[in-house]
Formats: sequence, structure tokens, C-alpha cells
Amino acid sequence: MEWLSTETVLGALGIVVTIAVVAYDRLRPGRRLVGYRVQMDTAIGADTRPGQAGVRIGLFGDDRELTDATLVLLRIENDGVKDIGQASFEAPLCAVFEGRRVLGVAVTDPSPRGLMERLTTDNGLRYEDNRVRIPPLPLNTGDHFKLLVLLTGGPVGGKVHLEGTLNEGRIRPNRQRRGGPRNLYLGLAAFLILIGGITVGTRLEGPPPPLECASGNLTVLGSTAFAPVMEEVSTAYEADCPGAKITVEAKGSNEGLLELDALGRKSKEGAPAAIAMSDGRDPDDRPGLREHPVAATVFAVVVNERTGVEDISLADLKRLYTGEIDNWSRLGGADLPVSLVSRDYRSGTRGIFHERLLDDHEPAASSSDCRRRNDADAAVLRCERGSTRQVLEMVGAVPGAIGYAELQAATEAENVTLLRLDGIAADVDAIGPAPRRSGTGEPAGPSGGRGTYPFWGVEYAYTYTQPPADSLTSKFLDYLGGGTAQNVLRTHGHLPCAAPGNQSLCQRM
Repeated sequence: MEWLSTETVLGALGIVVTIAVVAYDRLRPGRRLVGYRVQMDTAIGADTRPGQAGVRIGLFGDDRELTDATLVLLRIENDGVKDIGQASFEAPLCAVFEGRRVLGVAVTDPSPRGLMERLTTDNGLRYEDNRVRIPPLPLNTGDHFKLLVLLTGGPVGGKVHLEGTLNEGRIRPNRQRRGGPRNLYLGLAAFLILIGGITVGTRLEGPPPPLECASGNLTVLGSTAFAPVMEEVSTAYEADCPGAKITVEAKGSNEGLLELDALGRKSKEGAPAAIAMSDGRDPDDRPGLREHPVAATVFAVVVNERTGVEDISLADLKRLYTGEIDNWSRLGGADLPVSLVSRDYRSGTRGIFHERLLDDHEPAASSSDCRRRNDADAAVLRCERGSTRQVLEMVGAVPGAIGYAELQAATEAENVTLLRLDGIAADVDAIGPAPRRSGTGEPAGPSGGRGTYPFWGVEYAYTYTQPPADSLTSKFLDYLGGGTAQNVLRTHGHLPCAAPGNQSLCQRM
């Protein structure tokens, strides 16, 4: 019996031990086991060079532009021999995609088919940031389902893991099974089925609504400068999501924040169905409000076209507002007195103007009609108006007037000239870091960086506390980061914070 060598015996013993360990792990009494594995992780729209457009496809029911996007197929199953009841989950399962952000999720290939009824948004299937939350559900031995997840912000092959707490059991990654290409083909087939709008035995009539859809009423308060954007995005959302009604009530950034805070304090049901848009951060830093960056927004300093001035230094601009310069002829322009047309205290645009260009200094109002001083002792003639449109109309009507407004609105205004600041024209391609100040309070060059346009800020959407993930408020915020809203933002001259490459501009400042 030459075959019965020491090596043979040890090899056989190793196999037996391995089988015993696996069997003990899977078969020991009371042991529950949830397994998971990534069956597909592939790039969509691989050309991510700056300036290159991404792939556009009707995935998950919208028409977002997919750049730096990946698609993951994640299989989750009862991998043990003991059935798992819904109550066995002490903490719900949560799929985590490290370094990436979830744009959409769909359930595919459930076995048995009845699992599909439990894996719905009504039952708690939801996603936020880099996580997909899976509602507790019974899984008998061999039951499984797959999540098809659309992501952005990270490379193919990023770490994926499943979190949760299982009573008398554990959650573990499974080994990748042989036949990888076959799994890839199955995943791609599932992808094609979803984008084709096909389910087993049923063909959908038209594309399904976006995952960001919810029904109900929502009020958008705040910024008048950003109101045209919000009106267009709201119209698009209502068209995509029947049953949703969104009303835009623009009264100024600070007024909107104040109203949202009051609504939240009165609400007995948590976060109210309201969002406040603000040009810049909440100046009062109210503890109940939560900020959500939406876009980098450029503003312009405008003058009446009869002034004859097209460029101004930041130092001279400040002298206009202190009253040191009271006639445009001192800046090489026409012989016209300077009239300052400003926004009122409710305006976020005014706050950004103060912070970025005037070192937080602007004189008190001294005129009601922007033409004559009501206070004869005032150093400068300054009036206030309640909206972007009113400021632009007044600057266009009063010779010698100067004011400020959101760039797109200023470009479309009549009888005004957009001033270059220290030789730099207002343009989304010219913005950069926040301006730093010298020890004397003067700007250290234009925005603290050569060739950088200084008059810009971040537009925020504020909610009262964190709204429920399935609420219209939360879903509309998700929609603001999607392809449709990003296209609207770009059309109006804004840089979407959700777009790759813009995140650094939108960091909290």
C-alpha cells in the first residue's frame, strides 16, 4: 500500500478538517448566516476627462448625465441552513459603498418572487450618500435577491460591505464563485432588463418615475436671485413626479430662513414640508436648520450704462460705498453723482457682497427713491430694494446708479453695464477660493488669488432638521443633485455642487 504515504494522509486529513470547519459554521444548531458578494462592478461613461460630457441614459427613470459613474450588482442571500425571520434582524441590513455616492438602486432577481413586495420604498428601502438601507425581511434557506446600484465619485472595485446585526447569526462576504464571466453576463442582462423597462411577464407603459419622486406639497422659500432656477426645477419635478405640488415663494434669503425656522418650531410632526434657499450660509447659524450645498453662484456689480465706467478696482469700489468717491468723473466716467442701489436686510446676495467685496461695510439707507437724499447729512445716497429684479430695474433707470445681482439676471437686464473687478469679468470659469484679507482688512489681491473673480458664493438649500428619507422634502433635495436639475443649474450659469469636480468649490466656508 505505497499510496498510503505520510503526504497522502496529511492531505486527506486537511480536506476533512476543512469540510468539518465549513460544515460546523453552516450547520451548527441555531446558526443564522447572511452572505453577500459583488457579481458586477463596471464603469459607465469611462471618459472622465475635464470638459468631456458623460454618457446620458434613462437609467432608473431619469436622464441624468453619467460621468465618473459605476454600476454594481450585489447579491444578498440566506447562506445558512436556518430560516431567518424578520424579527431576527436587530439592526437592518445596510449596503455600504466606500468612496462612492449612490444615485439610484433597483431590486432584481428575487427568489422567491414574493421578496419583491417587501423590498420597496414604502417598506423602508432607501439610499443616502454611500449607503443603501434594506428593510428587515424573512429569508428562508436559499432565498436571495440582488441590488443593482448606480454610483458616482469613485473607481471600479471600491470596497463594498454589508452591515447589520443578526440575532444568533452573522453577516459575511461570500467567495466569488467560479464562472465569473457568466455572472457578469447575468448582471448585464439584468441591467438591460431594467433600462428597457421590462419585468417578468410585464412591459411597463413608458419609463418608471425617478426614485426621487414623492407626492404631496412642498414650499420653496428664500432667495429671489435663485428663484428662476427653483421655478424651473420645480416645474420639471412636477412633470416627472405626478402627485407632487411645489410652490416657490421668494422673499429673500434671510426672510426664507426665518420663516423656515418658525415653521419648524411650530411643527408637531418633525421637519415641515419646506425648503429655504439661501445665497450663502445662514448668518445666524440657527441650530434647527440643516444646510445642503446646491451650486456655486456668480454675482456681478452693475452700473447704469451712462456712467461710462466698465472696470473698477476693489479699493475704489469700497471708496464709493464710504462716500469718499461721490461722482463717476473721479473714476474717468461721466459727470454723474453716485447712487448706491442695494438689497435689503433679507438678502443673502447682500451678505455675500458685504463679505467678499466691502469687508462687511455698507452705509445706512438715505434715500427712498434712489435719486434724492432723505437725509441731507448722509455721506452717500443709498437706497434699498427687496428683490434682484427691482435692483436691476432701478440701476437701469437712474443715471449714475450702481448695484449688484446674480450674474444671469444681470446679463439679461437692460441699460446696465457689468463691471470688471480689478480687470476680471464675472464668469463661472474665473471663480476660485474665498478671498483672504490682509492685516489691514483690504482684500489681498482679487479674491486672494491672481486671476480669480471674487464675487461669488455657494447657494444652500436649508431644511428644518433632517427630513425623513421618504418625504417629498428629502426626495426633492435628491432631485437637485440629479441630471435634470444640474442641466437647469448650468443653463442659468451656476456650477452644480453634485457634479464631479465642483465639490471643492462647495465646501463649507
